[in-house]
Amino acid sequence: MDRNLTLLTDLYQLTMMDGYLARGRREEIAVFDVFFRQNGMITYSLAAGLEQVVDYIMNLRFGEEELSYLKSLNLFSEAFLAYLKTFRFTGDVYAVPEGTVVFPGEPILTVKAPVMEAQLVETAILNILNHQTLIATKAAKVCYAAKGDAVMEFGLRRAQGPDAGIYGSRASVIGGCGSTSNVLAGQLFDIPVAGTHAHSWVMNFPSEYEAFRAYAETYPDNELLLVDTYDTLGSGVPNAIRVFREMREKGLKPKGIRLDSGDLAYLSKKARAMLDEAGFPDTVICASGDLDEHSIRSLKYQGAKIDLWGIGTKLITSADMPALGGVYKLAAVYEGEREIPKIKVSDNAAKITNPGFKNIYRVYDEAGKALADLVYLRSEAPYDESEPLTVVHPTERWKRTTFERYRLRSLQTDIIRGGKLVCSLPPLKEIREYAQRELDSFWDEYKRLDQPHVYKVDLSEPLWRLKNELLESVGRKG
Repeated sequence: MDRNLTLLTDLYQLTMMDGYLARGRREEIAVFDVFFRQNGMITYSLAAGLEQVVDYIMNLRFGEEELSYLKSLNLFSEAFLAYLKTFRFTGDVYAVPEGTVVFPGEPILTVKAPVMEAQLVETAILNILNHQTLIATKAAKVCYAAKGDAVMEFGLRRAQGPDAGIYGSRASVIGGCGSTSNVLAGQLFDIPVAGTHAHSWVMNFPSEYEAFRAYAETYPDNELLLVDTYDTLGSGVPNAIRVFREMREKGLKPKGIRLDSGDLAYLSKKARAMLDEAGFPDTVICASGDLDEHSIRSLKYQGAKIDLWGIGTKLITSADMPALGGVYKLAAVYEGEREIPKIKVSDNAAKITNPGFKNIYRVYDEAGKALADLVYLRSEAPYDESEPLTVVHPTERWKRTTFERYRLRSLQTDIIRGGKLVCSLPPLKEIREYAQRELDSFWDEYKRLDQPHVYKVDLSEPLWRLKNELLESVGRKG
């Protein structure tokens, strides 16, 4: 979307930039990691939003309008405002591909750049990645519960504003949704659009039957009729069947019905029986109405006869967990070519960061199933897959696992180098397909909705030693 997002940042990013400039630290290189922390609701996530992050970074420009506004705040030095006139991002960005399954504590995106540049991009990167990763993950869980049934994203009207609706639709497709009701998202990202009619269509006709007939005549190839405006089983389904018979006489094949309220398990089973008895066993039953992965699972357990799911509010808002909690933390600075690792210490062990310039290996078994992830320092010697591999728990040293037969895959790839895009970004369809392959590479035990098995995200031996050396040095300083 054509707009300048350069000022999509927190004020303190700009004040810190001004401070760095005043102290002659303009050229100092810093490394920052984006990751999210463990919480009770996060098991795995699907990384999403990289395309929009790249677009934001590559188009960072302070125009006259932005500079005039900043000057009006009377906060910044003239030298800083002059610096911003020619500002361009000149650093490096490394990231896991969109659709990659990721876990708490892993660096899903890394920025290595002059500290002022790295500081500026923090807020927007977190805004984009936090949102899309959250919605893609919610969609993946919804689709997992649907067990292969088609899922449509219907959430635009309940999204927190246009951007949340547009990019939430995009993220939902990465998570597995096959279509969206959002026409603009369909146009922007080449997403199949889906939709039929509202209750108001039925209410605007003298009778339910006339409304159904008019819609079927208008859209003979897409007559998914909403049957719960008045009386689902008493009039809605019977009137739909009446119209279906008329269509069949014309050589047309009716599509099905949609249920949007009431006891969906009971109504779908009764409606299915009525449709089958009338000679329409191939028609589909679509369900919508404040659904999520938990209600879908419950309906499946109850034997609901539902073939197609329209998911709105609880998907587009990730209603049960409205924020991912992603953070952007300093991991290293450079003095010339010498890397100086940095660590943030906390009384909460889970909030102690992993230092250094890092990447992630995913460990697979011989069948291609993911076994564990290994966060490692990029300066480490290459790993030999013919040798046993031992991984160490980030905080509980006694928890160690050794793999004998395995293969490794590096997750982060080069995205931007020296301010220039060095990779091609795949279309959304390919991202969705890749995300599905990613999800298929994990055992169901890691993906189940309740009390999933904990997936190992461990540290390499060199990284573990470095972390503990830094912690000891901080203790000595204290």
